[in-house]
Amino acid sequence: MKKILVCEDEDAIRDFVVINLKRADYEVTAVNTAEKALLEFNKALCESEPEKAFDVALLDIMMPGMDGIELCKLIRKESRSIGIIMLTAKAQEMDKVGALMLGADDYVTKPFSPSELVARVDAVYRRASLNSQADSATTAKANPDGEIVSGVFKVNTKSRSITKNDVVLELTQVEYQILEYFIKNVDVALDRKSILVQIWGESYYGDDKIVDVNIRRIRMKIEDNPSEPRYIHTIWGYGYKWQLTMDN
Repeated sequence: MKKILVCEDEDAIRDFVVINLKRADYEVTAVNTAEKALLEFNKALCESEPEKAFDVALLDIMMPGMDGIELCKLIRKESRSIGIIMLTAKAQEMDKVGALMLGADDYVTKPFSPSELVARVDAVYRRASLNSQADSATTAKANPDGEIVSGVFKVNTKSRSITKNDVVLELTQVEYQILEYFIKNVDVALDRKSILVQIWGESYYGDDKIVDVNIRRIRMKIEDNPSEPRYIHTIWGYGYKWQLTMDN
């Protein structure tokens, strides 16, 4: 069963979300405060059976008491695998960026249609459950052990982990997928649209700024100096390129 935690303080919106997610075969736990959501999350996390943990969390940003951004931060600190989607208002542009930088996978702007909501949740669920692993044509191939080596980086496609100088990088599922995509395409200029389609799917409703935010987040984890990146290079007006030099 696909399990989702919904945290929304407005009754009408929460009821709307719950109805449509249940129709899409999700098992929904719905609460109206971040504090209650954290209790439900920790309870599920402590259960002995892994299937009782949440696959996705849908969190409103603006709530009384603890807000959704702080809740996102706390949940992501405990789990790299759970998918996190923020519910935002159009005027909350900086909050969207802040949530993505703290580990959210996506955001949905109010008002939203049932089809958009379910499509976005489904996409994040597939990533979180590791069921969506479509391969693309790449310039690097995994060895029989499922390992790809790129300079000081090693990708283990079986455990879905990446190391730098043999130290495991703390990556969310989205960050892992983006970094794996880059490493498999050394010296290939990747435009934002292709990255968006590869990671979020062709039916993604949002815009490509989510790519830029995730690149910023990844650079903070892999670069010695994120403001002067050695690995993920910006191609202005186009996208990004994974590049290794002799001293990498």
